[in-house]
Amino acid sequence: MKRVSLIDVTLRDAHQCLWSTRMTTAMMLPVAPLLDRAGFEAIDLVGGAVFDVCVRYLKEDPWERMRVMSGIVQRTPLIVMVRGQSLFTFELFPDDVVERTAERIAANGIRYTTPYDALNDLRNLDVYVRAAQRCGLYVAAGLVYTVSPVHTDAYYAAKAKELAAMGVDAIYLKDPSGLLRPERVQTLIPALRVAVGALPLQLHSHCLTGLAPLCALEAIALGVETVHTATSVLANGASHPSTEWLTANARHVGYDTGIDVDLVGEVAEHFRYVAAREGKPLGEIAAYDAFHYEHQVPGGMISNLRSQLREMGLEHRLEEILEEAAVVRRDLGYPIMVSPFAQYLVTQATLNVIGKERYATVPDEVRRYVLGYYGELAAPVDPNIYDRIAGDERPVNGRPGEMLAPALERLRRERGPFDSDDDLLLAAYYSAENYRELKAAGPIKTAYPLGRKPLVMLIRELARRGDIASITVTASGNHAMTRLSQRESAP
Repeated sequence: MKRVSLIDVTLRDAHQCLWSTRMTTAMMLPVAPLLDRAGFEAIDLVGGAVFDVCVRYLKEDPWERMRVMSGIVQRTPLIVMVRGQSLFTFELFPDDVVERTAERIAANGIRYTTPYDALNDLRNLDVYVRAAQRCGLYVAAGLVYTVSPVHTDAYYAAKAKELAAMGVDAIYLKDPSGLLRPERVQTLIPALRVAVGALPLQLHSHCLTGLAPLCALEAIALGVETVHTATSVLANGASHPSTEWLTANARHVGYDTGIDVDLVGEVAEHFRYVAAREGKPLGEIAAYDAFHYEHQVPGGMISNLRSQLREMGLEHRLEEILEEAAVVRRDLGYPIMVSPFAQYLVTQATLNVIGKERYATVPDEVRRYVLGYYGELAAPVDPNIYDRIAGDERPVNGRPGEMLAPALERLRRERGPFDSDDDLLLAAYYSAENYRELKAAGPIKTAYPLGRKPLVMLIRELARRGDIASITVTASGNHAMTRLSQRESAP
């Protein structure tokens, strides 16, 4: 039986898609040893929105998360994903920040990295890839998939050849909006397979249209060696194909994943408990949606947009805004609907719909995109729209990162001293207020009630209740009896 390997995305991309990126380190720790032994090629841990939410909302130092998890997960490489020159946020960073980031990722126990650029401008990967290689990281670089007249098989094959020439260790096709169809897999994967030569080829696709699992099976048969999957309870919907499902179905068509599904089942049981305790949703299979191929807006963004429109009394205009997003995307040269450009285009579409005139108001981020500050555009902007947005300002033609002055020494002078280079980089990524709040939060909390240990879980949950004064546990043979003493009500 032939072999296909899997990369687990449960601890990063899956909860980013389904739980608004709110999985804490404590939630991960009970199942980290299980995932380590399950047979994955690698385990996705930190990157993009996960790094950002750790700092801004969870108040967990993402560098500490890397250290804590790498101390437990030692058999399987942990992955950090970066958005090329943007690293973990939406803005571009100077080369010295990018290089030091690769160094600190390796220093904090990470062995595998998956960089990509949201515009597929490979100049935005060059500095990070070279730095990661110097640090001994395994580099699997991504090409972001979309559907447009310019994003052809030939386009992706040419980009894949460029990546291969950079000396990366593997290449993956990143389909963030779940736009792949089986018929496109039949032409695109063979084209990529030829372009990358002997390099391993991976597939990273979301289930927003319900087709990603079938596309994964088709891709395996056409030469994809690795597929990114999620534990079943955090799979499907806006997330990824289920590890358990793909393992079973790959076997039926002659491929062995090498995954211990019993261990993965224990992971699923744990996260089912966490979801129930925290009020988080489980993944559900998405129905096919032809309209999704027009606007291409990721599912999580649509739900957020709906909530924002509801607050303004404009929820009834959601479909109109999504239709306008498709038009804006065409106007602006078919940018890929992935962060940050999905956010920029939806904002512009909303302004166009609720304003008196299209493009009467243009966010600065859209103007900077049009002028090339983020990188090379896949297709020209509509000339009339370009003139309206850019005015007399000259476009940028060079590599975006080289236009930015080095930042680290200036940060040391202005905001130092820092206890470590990890702290220095946090100061580079975030405001003084964000940095101060994160450091004030202290070390990551690692304790979490364990659903797989019922007695421990019961006692911990009872202890959370204010009406219980004491708990007595009496053991007899293989059984335990718990007796409660309730507080007397106030007279």
